[in-house]
Amino acid sequence: MAGFRSLSPGLRALQPEAFGADPSGERLARIRRSPHFKDGVFQNPGGIGARIRPSGSGLDIAKAFLDKDTRPRRSPSGPIPVHPTTLADLAKPPATGLRLTWMGHSSVLAEIDGHRVLFDPVWGERCSPVPFAGPKRLHPAPLPLAALGPVDVVVISHDHYDHLDLPSIKALAGTDTLFAVPLGVGAHLEHWGVSADRIRELDWHEATRVGGLTLTATPARHFCGRGLRNTQHTLWASWVVAGDEHRIFHSGDTGYFDGFKDIGAAYGPFDATMIQIGAYSDLWPDIHMTPEEGLRAHLDLQGGPSGAILPIHWATFNLAMHPWSDPGEGTLAAARAAGTRIALPRPGEPFEPAAETVPCEPWWRAVALAPAGGWPEVLPEVKAMADTVRDISQGAAEDGGTPEVVPAG
Repeated sequence: MAGFRSLSPGLRALQPEAFGADPSGERLARIRRSPHFKDGVFQNPGGIGARIRPSGSGLDIAKAFLDKDTRPRRSPSGPIPVHPTTLADLAKPPATGLRLTWMGHSSVLAEIDGHRVLFDPVWGERCSPVPFAGPKRLHPAPLPLAALGPVDVVVISHDHYDHLDLPSIKALAGTDTLFAVPLGVGAHLEHWGVSADRIRELDWHEATRVGGLTLTATPARHFCGRGLRNTQHTLWASWVVAGDEHRIFHSGDTGYFDGFKDIGAAYGPFDATMIQIGAYSDLWPDIHMTPEEGLRAHLDLQGGPSGAILPIHWATFNLAMHPWSDPGEGTLAAARAAGTRIALPRPGEPFEPAAETVPCEPWWRAVALAPAGGWPEVLPEVKAMADTVRDISQGAAEDGGTPEVVPAG
């Protein structure tokens, strides 16, 4: 396929607003110039197309989702414990210069070197194009989006509904925050009211500066799509955010691939990584990591068991057939086997990755059905290694500069 055609005006008028908009004009021309765009679609790292369609039939998947024996384990058995994030939690600057607050799923507020970065904000009740159907929240948002306070930049990993949320974007459009997004995603944002001058749209290994931060879009192994057609014309990305003293990594959605080592070598090591470890399945192994693969990605990025891993993309929505608690349990077991520091906050619980202790208790066990044979023994927290604090100078930017797209790497 050499390209794609936009929907006719009549069909566009009938589609839900949440479908967003197709890239056009100079945005589309820039997409077609991308070295990662070939034969009318974006390619995954190495030019290899990940298997984006489940290997089973629709009937097989429906049967798996509706199986009466496994279905009870895919949701919590009681209310998920949520930390009610308050202004007091966030008003005081982090003592170490870096604080993360996981809001559930892949939404994380990062306070890094005096700046505030919000990754993949999803405050909506459903990750769906319509408000009456689709995966529904399993826990409330820890605080209203309006109560979060000013944000310097919102970072979007890709355009799937559980990462790019129409209600959240429209709320943030009324602020003065900037948006850093992969190529093509800016068309959705403009369609929903974000002015073009507030959007920084990047290809892999391009960077933008926002105040004293450098944000770099890095490769991921996934796919895109919001509408009835999946034309693969918006890019997906992981992200590196570097300040004067700290570096962090957000995986977005991705299957495991060798490129994590390259990202770590070019931009790491990191004070913390936020790694997708949920919604995996043998039916789609190329596009979502298992907990063991997520821990392996963290180690690749770090070059060893240093820095803290924050598991993301789990607990908030039921998007796969595995038991609800398995992503947390699997990542905990993998991290402790590797001697890696893992942070396990409840949704809304702020923590500092370099602090003496981080949240480390398997809180989900109180509201999950125990596996046959009971829960594994809870071992003492793996302590942070002595080299957690590093001198990081590469990629620092002067405060107050005008954000711009620059080559990275």
